[in-house]
Amino acid sequence: MTDTLLLAAILIPCLVIAIVFHEVAHGWAALALGDPTAKERRRLSLNPLRHVDPVGTLLVPGALALAGLPVFGWAKPVPVNKQRLDNPRYGMMAVAAAGPGTNFVLALVGAVVLGLALPGIGVRLDAEPNLLATALVYFISINVFLGLFNLLPLPPFDGSHIVEGLLPPAAAQRYARLRPYGFPLLLLLLVVLPYLFPQADIIGHVLLPPVEWVMDKYLSLAGAIGGR
Repeated sequence: MTDTLLLAAILIPCLVIAIVFHEVAHGWAALALGDPTAKERRRLSLNPLRHVDPVGTLLVPGALALAGLPVFGWAKPVPVNKQRLDNPRYGMMAVAAAGPGTNFVLALVGAVVLGLALPGIGVRLDAEPNLLATALVYFISINVFLGLFNLLPLPPFDGSHIVEGLLPPAAAQRYARLRPYGFPLLLLLLVVLPYLFPQADIIGHVLLPPVEWVMDKYLSLAGAIGGR
């Protein structure tokens, strides 16, 4: 029980920071590109209470952590009005990319802090003797996973907006028609299909390899900064 509470005490703040910064980055990008909707609705604040979704930010990530599965979650989406952007088509691509991009920057900050604060230590996730090191490694991994997870080209993830912007207009319109079916589609692809056909596990076979590769680069940077 103590280990579970300790893990929750580490994971919850890391996840809240990752998700809140991700959402606020969408809002700031939209504001810079002409859409003040998030500002008007007071969603550019870093106050977690304005963004936290009890299910997506706390319950789902907690259940995943207890089950030993990759931890991810979501917050209340920051409102963006595509038609108020200076260039709706490419503006939405930039707004979508701002969230994952912020997560990668946060992971970079975590790696630098890990290297500076704890020089000379090992930085393997499964072998951390130091509580601060453990928290920082989880912080890095959560941000890497959240950033790459949101780049999946599936509605309503950020990757779907990027793909939509890259497609020719006619194809983009057809692709956009999938958006109302986003949640059932995610449930089918990420839960039902992997359960029925383990070889169709998108998270395990498609997402985790790049997550592990990117994590290795961040931890190598931390090790280099720490003088290892």
